[in-house]
Amino acid sequence: MRVAIWWLRRDLRLSDNQALAAALAAADVVLPVFILDPALLCSPYVAPRRLNFLYAGLQQLDAALRARGSYLILRRGVPHEVLATLVGESGAHTVYAEADYSPYAVRRDRQVAARVPLRLMGGLTVHAPETLVRADSTPYQVFTPFSRAWLARPAPTSDELLPSPAHIPTPPGFTREAVPVPEVIPEFPAGETEAQRRLMRFAGAAAAVLGHMAPGGDSADAATSQPPIYQYAQLRDRMDLPATSQLSPYLRFGMLSARQAVVVARRAAELAPDAAARQSAMVWLNELIWREFYITILAHYPYVREHAFRRDLEDIPWSNDPEHFKRWHTGHTGYPVVDAAMRQLAQSGWMHNRARMIVASFLVKDLLIDWRWGERWFMQQLLDGDPAANNGGWQWSAGTGTDAAPYFRIFNPVTQGQKFDPAGDYVRRWVPELARVPPEYVHAPWQMPVEVQRAACCRIGVDYPWPCVDHATARQRALTAYAAARASQRHTPGTGNRAHN
Repeated sequence: MRVAIWWLRRDLRLSDNQALAAALAAADVVLPVFILDPALLCSPYVAPRRLNFLYAGLQQLDAALRARGSYLILRRGVPHEVLATLVGESGAHTVYAEADYSPYAVRRDRQVAARVPLRLMGGLTVHAPETLVRADSTPYQVFTPFSRAWLARPAPTSDELLPSPAHIPTPPGFTREAVPVPEVIPEFPAGETEAQRRLMRFAGAAAAVLGHMAPGGDSADAATSQPPIYQYAQLRDRMDLPATSQLSPYLRFGMLSARQAVVVARRAAELAPDAAARQSAMVWLNELIWREFYITILAHYPYVREHAFRRDLEDIPWSNDPEHFKRWHTGHTGYPVVDAAMRQLAQSGWMHNRARMIVASFLVKDLLIDWRWGERWFMQQLLDGDPAANNGGWQWSAGTGTDAAPYFRIFNPVTQGQKFDPAGDYVRRWVPELARVPPEYVHAPWQMPVEVQRAACCRIGVDYPWPCVDHATARQRALTAYAAARASQRHTPGTGNRAHN
């Protein structure tokens, strides 16, 4: 009997899993294996909440495997050592896994390939980073030309999506650890079933693309006449409304495949009732392309994990005030929309994308704190913390990344709150001290007259803090610091926008 190992990493699903399909096609029996890697479990970027989400996803996957005559073999240790041992135990001829592109993943897979036959399959992205390059074979560095090239490539179709296998032959008797018992995360139940349910809620009938519903899909939800995807372009920046898919944790762990998400976005555009609805579906597709862009940037320029992509902004003279950083990450800056977002992150492990941009701009530009401090904090908190997307988002906000826009983009936290949380509902939900503040003051409560503060039971400086910095002054300080960094690079030989080797 031919034996193959299916090594799961960031593909915790049975439907549209190219590594699983390859293993089933090549072998009589397949061993599903997940390795608890100490290098990741003990990383300074690890988030306890994200580990809980992972463990809950592994439990769900084990149950789904058992329903198909299989089970999850969970082992702990250095991957190349664990897999070498398991190959020896099973006689497996090949290890199949989904390709990953972070610097650590690349090093890990090289070590594994030196010990066992490893075959990497697609799936993390629709188009592999090495295949989407310019005519001269160099990587794209700006999103717009990247997205044009991405859209010009053949799109995946619903016929290409792989259904969940009915049976996975796995012999009994292989030793395995028990999945660690996770804490419940009520806002984000883990697993492929929940991912499919959320996709159906967000995209309606367009989500039924696998020929039959994937595990947990509810065909009744598919009849929704106007699912949120058709208002996504108009409402996606509203922090006070449930207008986004909230699928990012499921894409991060592969509980939903990138191909399926793209097929659904395109199908939603085809089924759209009008031009505005079609545009909304395409805007969501554009967000999926951003995800692939940042994965591609990290694959081609791994130095961005430690350094600015823009070398002329590598040496910004940061303030890095520890007290300011504490006020930021605990949600006590005195700017309501910033504080609401940071408290949402602390309590739920998730944050609206518009809020992510606001708090990142505030940390880097208003407080003049190194973007790497914020990047690490997010990775230590987020359910969907992904090395590529998180790094790309922080460098975008800091103005040090691939974005072609000027580095002097600086968000005003007051006007951002007024525009994207107009009634203050988002702020009041997460900052209860401001629950009774009138709408005209909720994003700038320090402007309240004393008698209004009394009526709202919110005394500035007592019940809610004064702003920790003046935005106008902080903005000018940031511009000066960035200009100084650019000037120093211009006068240093051998510097500029270059890649680290």
